[in-house]
Amino acid sequence: MSWNCNGGARVALRAARTGAMGLVLVLAAMSGAQAQSGEAPSAQAGTPAWAATVTYVVDGDSIWVRSAERGARVKLRLLGIDAPEVCQSLGPEARQALQRMALNQRVRVAVRGRDRYGRALATVVRAQDGADLAQTMVRAGWAWADAFSWHRAAYAADEASARDGRRGVFAQATAERPSDFRRRHGPCVPAKR
Repeated sequence: MSWNCNGGARVALRAARTGAMGLVLVLAAMSGAQAQSGEAPSAQAGTPAWAATVTYVVDGDSIWVRSAERGARVKLRLLGIDAPEVCQSLGPEARQALQRMALNQRVRVAVRGRDRYGRALATVVRAQDGADLAQTMVRAGWAWADAFSWHRAAYAADEASARDGRRGVFAQATAERPSDFRRRHGPCVPAKR
């Protein structure tokens, strides 16, 4: 699939693709059902985690998971990081790195809030070894510690280590933060065929 950058079209595309209202309803249904079981995704720190399986990797910081308990699919953005856009230099490689570490893996999800696109912001930990997916992406050099998040301090040392080791995007002397790329080009949208 090829990608073009286009300012406001990404929000509309995401809403059309995910059915923004459908996503809200799925999250609401999951919250209600999981509240009965004692596992409720919410925006509060210390939120109990719920089990899921990663079913799709959108890019280097966004995934789809299927709840183990209810089978509902939920789109998540990994909290505390910003990975290259898929139409940005090394964006496809960042996506592939997250696919290798997460696709079809069982995970524990703790939702902490929502982003401006309505995606759930979550800490996602691989069940088999307890690896925090966001931290692993930063350590490998495929994402920046999010400069606009309270969670940034958790991954700042990992980003510094990746920079020093020239891993992932930091192997390029001119690596551009995704937020700067989006400001200049707008977000990525699939090219029309």
